[in-house]
Amino acid sequence: MANNSGSSNQLVVPQASAALDQMKYEVAQELGISLPQDGYYGNITTKDAGSIGGSITRKLVQIAEQSLAGR
Repeated sequence: MANNSGSSNQLVVPQASAALDQMKYEVAQELGISLPQDGYYGNITTKDAGSIGGSITRKLVQIAEQSLAGR
């Protein structure tokens, strides 16, 4: 099952797809990067895509650290 970005990566928890998609748009907005609504990202620069991915990764690590600290 591929996610809707055309990637062949599979989600461990498929139900997280909508939340990750929402996070992608929120991060892009925070960074001032506009994402196309049609889902085609061919016109996004590599730098912008990397910035979005890096920010998402930082947020996910922060969420995981907070979750682990709360145990």
